[in-house]
Amino acid sequence: MVIGLAHGLSTLTDSPDEFLFLTTPPDEEWIAPYLSGGCRVLPSNTSAGAPRWRGRLASIPALRTAWDRVRPALGRHAVRVPRSDGTIERAGAEVMHFPQQHAFLTAVPSVYQPHDLQHLHLREYFTPREWLGREVTYRAFCAQARTVVMMSHWGRKDITTHYDLAHAKVCVVPGASVLDAYADPTRADMDATRARLALPEHFALFPAQTFPHKNHLTLLEALTIARNSLGVTIPLVASGYQNEFFPRIAQRIGELRLEAQVRFVGFVRPVELRALYRMARCMVFPSTFEGWGLPVVEAFHEGTPVACADATSLPEVAGDAALLFAPDSPTELAEALVQLWRDEGLRADLIARGRERAAALSWRRTARIFRAHYRRIAGRPLDEEDQELMKESCGDVGNRESGIGNRESEPGEVSL
Repeated sequence: MVIGLAHGLSTLTDSPDEFLFLTTPPDEEWIAPYLSGGCRVLPSNTSAGAPRWRGRLASIPALRTAWDRVRPALGRHAVRVPRSDGTIERAGAEVMHFPQQHAFLTAVPSVYQPHDLQHLHLREYFTPREWLGREVTYRAFCAQARTVVMMSHWGRKDITTHYDLAHAKVCVVPGASVLDAYADPTRADMDATRARLALPEHFALFPAQTFPHKNHLTLLEALTIARNSLGVTIPLVASGYQNEFFPRIAQRIGELRLEAQVRFVGFVRPVELRALYRMARCMVFPSTFEGWGLPVVEAFHEGTPVACADATSLPEVAGDAALLFAPDSPTELAEALVQLWRDEGLRADLIARGRERAAALSWRRTARIFRAHYRRIAGRPLDEEDQELMKESCGDVGNRESGIGNRESEPGEVSL
């Protein structure tokens, strides 16, 4: 998501705005190749010490309210809410955008993007300390933020309901496929990917880290049903980082005798990811919980037909361009996967619908929406395009904020 945003903001060369990407050296190497135009790295300098505004933040009513909500549940658990080390304040940033759940306290006006509240819906996947850590920090950063951003309308409704946030404070900014930022694979790249990963001639693709909620276990059950009951053996290639839950997945593969049918290839390079989408007969996405679902739009972008779960934000993201199934039903998943695997006409129809859907989403457009938010929060004048993007993102919130768009301001900086 951050790479996509960096790629999009780098294309906005029609203004003198500068976008600073806050990093902890030497961790800027992964983002640097995607920064150009008005974007550059801002290395954190923790040795300089934190700014002296802690008392001011403690006096903000919304932060006190957030703390009062979670304090009774803390018990003996101590949760530390990080605060700025002063880097963005010294850089003169006008707005701080936290594009992931991790953030820190700062007096600089902020945009907070928590993506989802999975810990409230799937509490069984979190230890008590993890749950409390998310609850304390998410509420604190939502309270601090001028604007909270979700990528889907489902996510907006979910966070306003559970955190009792004003509807006008939460805006929707959709994501897009990041694959435009990656190199276009050549024939040689495709062949090298197939050889290195020992890919079967035809396969279904599932790109996801092995978190429990991604639902690999139900997918394995569905593949078994397809093979044993429906007579269709579907090879699966699963990419993505293999975390601490992977041994349970590997165990289940053995129990179901799927070793020859399922291949986990781990984290792959960007060009290999594009190659996998293009070589796959279809992409299956059985996740039980998503604030957006980036692989779905990535598959649309690459012309890969999609079968995905009918859960949380995914129907909103997929629209009529994917075959939907209930994520808790391995039988329904198996039937959908077999239908997509066998029906060439269905695949062609979904590819066309997916490409049409992907064409309406781009990180350049997403970056323009975020830039309009930055300008609004910084008190900059909003041009006609900014105003239209604000209406699309969060209604007439920009017009209701006192003074927004009325005072002159010098070009400044935004940190992410």
